[in-house]
Amino acid sequence: MGKTEKTPFRDRWDYTLNRLFPERQVTVRTGERVSFLRIGKSPQLAVACSLILLSGWFSFSTISYVLTDTILSSKDTQISNARYAYQNLLDEVASYQKKFMSITTDLEENHGVMLELVEQNTTLQQNLNTVEHELEVTEADRQTVISMRERLKGNLNDIQENLHTLTSSNYLLRDDLDTIESDLKLALRERNKALTNAKQLRNYSTDLEDRLSNLQETQISTIDSLLERTTENIESAERVVSTAGLDVASFIEASTEKTSGKGGPFIAVPDGLPGDELKKRLFALDGQLARLETLQSAMPYLPLATPLITYYVTSKFGKRQDPVNKIWSMHYGTDMGATNKSAIFSTAPGVVSHAGWKGKYGNLVEIDHGNGLKTRFGHLSKFFVKKGQSVGFYEKIALVGSTGRSTGPHLHYEIVFNDKPVDPMNFVKAGRYVFQE
Repeated sequence: MGKTEKTPFRDRWDYTLNRLFPERQVTVRTGERVSFLRIGKSPQLAVACSLILLSGWFSFSTISYVLTDTILSSKDTQISNARYAYQNLLDEVASYQKKFMSITTDLEENHGVMLELVEQNTTLQQNLNTVEHELEVTEADRQTVISMRERLKGNLNDIQENLHTLTSSNYLLRDDLDTIESDLKLALRERNKALTNAKQLRNYSTDLEDRLSNLQETQISTIDSLLERTTENIESAERVVSTAGLDVASFIEASTEKTSGKGGPFIAVPDGLPGDELKKRLFALDGQLARLETLQSAMPYLPLATPLITYYVTSKFGKRQDPVNKIWSMHYGTDMGATNKSAIFSTAPGVVSHAGWKGKYGNLVEIDHGNGLKTRFGHLSKFFVKKGQSVGFYEKIALVGSTGRSTGPHLHYEIVFNDKPVDPMNFVKAGRYVFQE
């Protein structure tokens, strides 16, 4: 077999290698003995390749180290910003709690003022009844005076007839006539005095009625102002409940105590009495205040916060393709992607009703917030609470994991109202509205 024919490319390659890595000799002297060490082209090429690879690895390690520090610094900055935003939210929540306390105090003070006005109204009503009674007595006296005057007129006529028939006894009867005239004048003076008193009493009664009417108008204006403020507060609270996706009537019914025994004899309220309009307004205000009190007592237990400080939604509430078998199915929660072992927080105060393994949920924590509301946190890597334990608002309860039927680290977050699942993102939206106010 003959030699392999060299190509131009092979010739150029051999020429380049010979120029870069010519054969070298290294002289080694040991005492008087001199020896030569020959280094061929292949060892030189191997050393050069090793140096190139070592330099590349060193450059890659240096760049990776610098970029890692930059990424860690960016994450630390994001965490600091999130903590600062969370602290601001807590401050805003505290501020709004103070505002609610101030409004409650104002309502209590206004309620006291209204009770005083009602007492004054009762006193004026009693005075008016007394005046009416005095007017009735005076009218009776006036009728008596009129009757007496008529009788005196009759007596005078009789006397005049007797004068005609008894002219001879005129001098004997003159003294009697003078006495009768004196009595008549006295009766007339008493009649005129009674009429004057009756007129004064009617004027006084009219003045009392005007004062009572003005007082009632002032009270009604005050009640209307309180009713308007109470209605505005109720509408704001109901807007939050509606934004969260809950039926307001059902939520209030679930928040109202079931024990409300009532009884007693039936006594009809008379119509047309002074103060009836004021009583109607007070009754309406009392109903609105009761509704506002029910909403305010239940609002702190609405899960409006987010269970994770940093997250992204990986699967929404409702119909979806199952992540495991790719078949269409219903998803009764929201999957929130986050770093493994990220902290999970309670979204409202409540009592832990379950803490442990729950089938395909993996490690599950369920919190009962009362009023028919429950929250569930699934696929946990670890939890820090136990069944029956009370938890406060935004208390750390677990860590993100991938236990149960899961494709990776995330939190499965559910909210249940009256045993029916609702969209958790509606509550998050409502929470943004509350915390922004």
